[in-house]
Amino acid sequence: MKSNLYTEVKNGSSPVNISDIPVLDYGRFSEEVCTMLTEERFHCLSYFCYPAGEVMKFICCIADDGSGTFRILSHEQTGSAPLLSLTAKVYSMHIFEREISENHGVMFEDHPWLKPVRYPHYRADRQSVMDNYPFYEIEGEELHEVGVGPVHAGVIEPGHFRFICNGEKVLHLEIQLGYQHRGIERLFVDNRAGLRNALLLESEAGDGMRRALLAEDIAGDSAVSHGLAHAQLTESLALFEPPASLQAERCIALELERIAVHIGDTAALCGDVAYQLGQVACEALRTMVINTTQYWCGNRFGKGLIRPGGTNFPVTELIAGEILTVLEEVDRRYSNVVDCVYTLPSVLGRFEDIGVITRAQAISIGAVGMAARTCGVPRDIRATHPFQQYRQTPVTAVMQESGDVLARGRLRALEVKESVKIIRRLIDEWRKQSVESGQPRYNLAYRPDSLAISVTEGWRGEICHVAVTDHKGRLMVYKIKDPSMHNWMALALAVRNQEISDFPVCNKSFNLSYCGHDL
Repeated sequence: MKSNLYTEVKNGSSPVNISDIPVLDYGRFSEEVCTMLTEERFHCLSYFCYPAGEVMKFICCIADDGSGTFRILSHEQTGSAPLLSLTAKVYSMHIFEREISENHGVMFEDHPWLKPVRYPHYRADRQSVMDNYPFYEIEGEELHEVGVGPVHAGVIEPGHFRFICNGEKVLHLEIQLGYQHRGIERLFVDNRAGLRNALLLESEAGDGMRRALLAEDIAGDSAVSHGLAHAQLTESLALFEPPASLQAERCIALELERIAVHIGDTAALCGDVAYQLGQVACEALRTMVINTTQYWCGNRFGKGLIRPGGTNFPVTELIAGEILTVLEEVDRRYSNVVDCVYTLPSVLGRFEDIGVITRAQAISIGAVGMAARTCGVPRDIRATHPFQQYRQTPVTAVMQESGDVLARGRLRALEVKESVKIIRRLIDEWRKQSVESGQPRYNLAYRPDSLAISVTEGWRGEICHVAVTDHKGRLMVYKIKDPSMHNWMALALAVRNQEISDFPVCNKSFNLSYCGHDL
């Protein structure tokens, strides 16, 4: 639907013509966006800009959880005059405006926190470097700072955490990321031969396969989630409707990924509070799940499984039977483990009322996925903006209210049980389909001068991919938003007024992505 203020689309629907998106003056644009985002049913999926001839074109995509649609608004800027910040009225826009400013040099007046996001090599201000990051400071004789990272023990990704403490109590945490920026978004649109693998260059698959490989490498623990967001976006741009069997298979893979990571996170939480029985039991169960994914497609993390237009690893009765058999045992054993975990006083003492995020805070920062649902904010794209087979297999969002480590742990346990039920229903639906999934289609032609939006619900939360094509149907803009882009601020708020020794378990309870943020 189109109004004189915005264009409205559904998740994974046909792309819209760029010319059909109304261009507002900035004052009206700001008023409309801020008015929408003051209502809880709306939240921003993506806000970015790109050069379009003589102007800088800004695109804002807002999800309406009430109607199940996305609203697309735009404005254009000529010259370098600063814009009034949206963040001053709607705090959740802070990260988008910071990214726009860092990448394109656009200045926003009244922005309270206009700091670098990820230090891309193409940033507007090359003088902005890691070493001169403007950390927040508080003066006081009784205060001290504690720096953690960017290098951490084990296999943890790089990120710097700067605590301001009064004794053992954390007053403020600032998180500096960007150490892993790989330029993923640029790689999606860069057609220079030097960036291609030689084998891909010689094959008919070419850019289609290269982009599919890039998508599943955005965040390794969300290979299926990001891979599906990209495949759905590609198919939208090409006006291709995947068969129902393929849609069901993709959703099965997505739920297997969710189950595996949630069980692994339960193990990590148990390890952080020295409950070794819970840790090793969950580690064994996670292995059973990821080995099932490997049995299906040859990779424990589902890499190679999601491809545009089809799949190289269609589900068979043998695979479906193996999935159901393994999940029956995992469901039973995991239920027994979490019953022990969440009734043990020594565990509850470390989880309950620790790292609390309030409902108001979650809404204010634009929290998504688990971080939102543990505070009573029902943000689950599968339920509010269903995609693929979820359109025919409805999902009810699992909720918690207390917003603490205990809520984030319990939500995982409840979602594992729910995902097992969803997979059983999806396999029932898959068995009813007569059309085969088909082979991948890497040479899909994209509609020119168009914009498409694809959003999936990964295990962390919503993943949004947006693409813009030029007049020849070539990708000219590719924007990615991992849920961690919103939710790192939730971690910073969760540790305020906590003992600094509680930071590790708070951090584990969110399990946010460094590379998903850094791109």
